[in-house]
Amino acid sequence: MHDVGKCLLSDKLKQANMTQQELAYKLNVTKQQVNHYVFGRRIMSLPIAKNVATILGCDIDDLYEWIYVDERKKRQ
Repeated sequence: MHDVGKCLLSDKLKQANMTQQELAYKLNVTKQQVNHYVFGRRIMSLPIAKNVATILGCDIDDLYEWIYVDERKKRQ
């Protein structure tokens, strides 16, 4: 199983040479909402993540670090 780690959106925006404001406009959300994603105050919903990935030309998995969690150890 995996848990969501650090948001990598800031890096992806830099690679795409795009600002938070430009992404917000394309998503039809506020810049503050994008800023919340960038700084880990909010986790993107699946539809938002899919749209962000499409806009930035990456996979959804590329938007976050993914932390492997061994469920068997968690239960002990």
